[in-house]
Amino acid sequence: MSENMVNFKNQNISIEDRNRVSISGVESVDSFNENTIVLSTIKGDLSIKGEDLNISKLNLDEGSVRISGLINSLTYISKEGAPKNFMGKLFK
Repeated sequence: MSENMVNFKNQNISIEDRNRVSISGVESVDSFNENTIVLSTIKGDLSIKGEDLNISKLNLDEGSVRISGLINSLTYISKEGAPKNFMGKLFK
């Protein structure tokens, strides 16, 4: 493990007035647009859905992110149970 890598053990999520969310234990941002942000965290992939979403602060050295916009949902995505393709979704 590199000296610059920090070993995160805990993850905290704080939602303020449904307009801001602060998350610790973030490893990377996998994808983002104004309606969906997908993060890789120490507890699994996390999908944030909403409107006018914006990453206002990102510090991967500390493993933290702050997102603003209207927050509609936060959902952990299971890598093991996720269907691989369209056919997998049909026959699940």
